[in-house]
Amino acid sequence: MKVLAVHPSALMYTKVFLRLEPLGLELVAGAARDAGHDVRIIDLQVETHKDYWKLVHDFQPDAVCFSGSYLANVPEIIDLCRATRLHYPNIFQFIGGHSVSFIARDVLALSEGAVNCILKGEGDASVGTLLKAVEDGTDILEVPGVVTMDGEGPPPTFVKSLDDIRPARDLLRHRNKYFIGTLDPAASIEFARGCPWDCTFCSAWTFYGRSYRTASPQVIADELEEIKEPGIFIVDDVAFVHEEHGMAIANEIKKRGIKKEYYLETRADVLLRNKDVFKVWSEIGLSYIFIGMEAVDEEGLKQFRKRVSLDKNFEALEYARSLGLIVAINIIADPDWDRSRFEAVRQWCLEIPEIVNISVTTPYPGTEIWHREARRLTTRDYRLFDIQHAVLPTKLPLPEFYEELVKTQQVLNTKHMGWQALKDTAGIAGRLLLKGQTNFVKMLWKFNSVFNPKLQLADHMRKARYLMPIQPDVVKSIDRKDLYVHGPGGRKTRALDDKTEKFVDETRMGENV
Repeated sequence: MKVLAVHPSALMYTKVFLRLEPLGLELVAGAARDAGHDVRIIDLQVETHKDYWKLVHDFQPDAVCFSGSYLANVPEIIDLCRATRLHYPNIFQFIGGHSVSFIARDVLALSEGAVNCILKGEGDASVGTLLKAVEDGTDILEVPGVVTMDGEGPPPTFVKSLDDIRPARDLLRHRNKYFIGTLDPAASIEFARGCPWDCTFCSAWTFYGRSYRTASPQVIADELEEIKEPGIFIVDDVAFVHEEHGMAIANEIKKRGIKKEYYLETRADVLLRNKDVFKVWSEIGLSYIFIGMEAVDEEGLKQFRKRVSLDKNFEALEYARSLGLIVAINIIADPDWDRSRFEAVRQWCLEIPEIVNISVTTPYPGTEIWHREARRLTTRDYRLFDIQHAVLPTKLPLPEFYEELVKTQQVLNTKHMGWQALKDTAGIAGRLLLKGQTNFVKMLWKFNSVFNPKLQLADHMRKARYLMPIQPDVVKSIDRKDLYVHGPGGRKTRALDDKTEKFVDETRMGENV
């Protein structure tokens, strides 16, 4: 079969600070190609709808697969599916990815028959089985993870081993368009999959059933040697949870003499527990580290169920600085913040050297916050669920909330972007421009054209073609097992030694599942 894999357009935040290669879609495309199919990829982050239609016309695919990893992309995906069905009625269309796995029935209903099925869970595990069923004309409801309006197949399954899957990087047509900060261009790679913690605002653990699986250091090093880009973004939800695994990868990189520059995300308590790992990585190319602090007070940390004290967070920042790492942190703005709270956060941001990103509390399907707050939503427009818009009632009038939010985000712009940033990074910018890389330089002046309180407020006024269904009354208690896409498999699904498993349990606040 001829298969076209499609990644939707960029979201608000990614229009400025980063644009990552669609690694998940590349993995699905790789699995489909390994199963014997002729595959193409188009990424609408860097290409246009006109390019999509030209590719469909020229390639004449038998199946089109859309990546539905982000809730805000749902309307665009449905529009494309409906238009494709109209012009090419015989194409089999399906959607996979993180977000749609939690709302499969809702998306199918909105598509009004344009989407043949949703493939829940890890798409690279079952895409080959699905395409074979389509090709052979057998019942797709026998495929793990498939959901149609007529029913649901067996539960989704995991890939047998992360060592056995390879992203189809060669199918991506504009690899120089992907970057994160000064890592321009940058590729993405996966060392581990899943998260053993259980934060209330996150759906990584509910998607993967609190599993945590790793690829072997040798396979990871093989992949790094094949990647041409000098910059590498490690996509793991929490990097180097397992000390031994992180050190083994570093040793393999050193042994082979691989020279790359790395950016990763981790937790403050993981950084402090595995200091030696991060020290070694800082010596082999780790330059940037993102720490999701989420809150700057103990009450906020408790709300997000992060058993990490403020002292530990600040200690982690100090240690990262001592390694010479550039640190970025995320703070989640609560809709209940007033002007004084925004001002206090702004002052705090100005007093520290780290890059600070401010996002907005957003209930996502698959999170505990969703089940608590869904009835309070002030909008059901999928497009606004991008962590940059307020979708819950705000204490301040909404225009004032956005004014304060953008004013606070401007701290980042003032400290790290614009002319001052260009002055501080002139050497880097010059080298990138000489190589024809303009992503980072263009980013420096994009902030005000994207983050604008009037534009954000106007987004609420746009007519929404696709609305989330009205949610049922909030339940007083949540059976957390009902949140999972991949059912919890317990201890055996986590590639952690006993000491690390104990550490995880001591730093989370949920039930043992």
